[in-house]
Amino acid sequence: MVVQTLLPVDHVAIKDAPMVFVGYGVDAPERHWDDFKGVDLHGKIAVVLVNDPDFENPDSTLFGGKAMTYYGRWTYKYEEAARQGALGMLIVHETKPAAYGWATVKNSNANAQFDIVRDDPARSHPLLQGWIQRDNAVKLFKDCGLDFDAEKAAAQKPDFHPAPLTCARFSADYAVAHSKVISHNIVGRIPGKGHPNETVIFSAHWDHLGVGEPDARGDRIYNGAVDNASGVADVLEIARAVAKGPRPDRSVVFLIVTAEEKGLLGSLYYATHPIYPGATTVADLNIDALHATGLEHDIGVSGGGQNTLRTTSPRLRRRADAISRPIRSPARGTSTAPTTSPSPSRACRRSPSSPGATWWTAGARRATPGRPTTPPTAITSRPTSGRRPWT
Repeated sequence: MVVQTLLPVDHVAIKDAPMVFVGYGVDAPERHWDDFKGVDLHGKIAVVLVNDPDFENPDSTLFGGKAMTYYGRWTYKYEEAARQGALGMLIVHETKPAAYGWATVKNSNANAQFDIVRDDPARSHPLLQGWIQRDNAVKLFKDCGLDFDAEKAAAQKPDFHPAPLTCARFSADYAVAHSKVISHNIVGRIPGKGHPNETVIFSAHWDHLGVGEPDARGDRIYNGAVDNASGVADVLEIARAVAKGPRPDRSVVFLIVTAEEKGLLGSLYYATHPIYPGATTVADLNIDALHATGLEHDIGVSGGGQNTLRTTSPRLRRRADAISRPIRSPARGTSTAPTTSPSPSRACRRSPSSPGATWWTAGARRATPGRPTTPPTAITSRPTSGRRPWT
């Protein structure tokens, strides 16, 4: 089990909190889905499953089948826990629906955790959030007289009702060291000629993973040349080309965002504090990790199925259809992937200064950078007791 808090508190103290299984932790009225029927989570720990309710249910397409929606992401589940008033939330880790192993969960929670500075952090985060391994969850359910697999199957149906884990109580007691650090997003703009109040964004993140274990030569710096100095270089080249060419019809904004590797935090800050209004922002084309292996004719589009960019632009849709196809792993939350184009003339080619294929995130306004003003908060959670959190 790993736990943390993203609230700016000095201490987390929870004693004998009741625990409730709330399925996938989804409240989606537009899909006629509510996992919180009749339950009051104030003062309680919610236990939820990762991914969407229909990931392992072939009879349902309410959430797009294997294609993960935002409801399937752990970030949404913690946000919903806060909206529901839960004291905390534990996500049951299973490798297939999570799309990564327990080592990823463990390692990503081993260091300082970051968040943007918020006016009211408790609106976005419960006091405690974390993950529990599947085997431990199975035992917990069994101790409470429940069958984990049966409860999971029930949670995949819209008539699911929360199941109290009546035998369990959750306790945690640990100190928290928190501080503010300052990082920056960078923005440049070329005003449009015809519709300057409308904006098209090109973005990329400039951060990588910092310092870690040394390689064979003793180098401890994770430079991030591919992920994502290559994307930043591409945005700069696009900016150079646009600046030298005829003025575009719409304004073009170039945004280089920070703290992507810490949870899209620079993007999140811009989305909540936009410099240019979201209502008049047509699209954000986010560039991440160009291939450095030579000429390629293909382009991968992540997020194409989760926005209206393709449907509102027939020309863009025809272009994208020529060079992309559905991805093999939609459970990761993406929607298209590179493919071999039928004709190089119809594909995106590299320029001499920008080798390889580009990976785009299309139309995702939250994947854009923001103003270099408000810093995120770094919060490190240090448990002071190694005892089992439920009794």
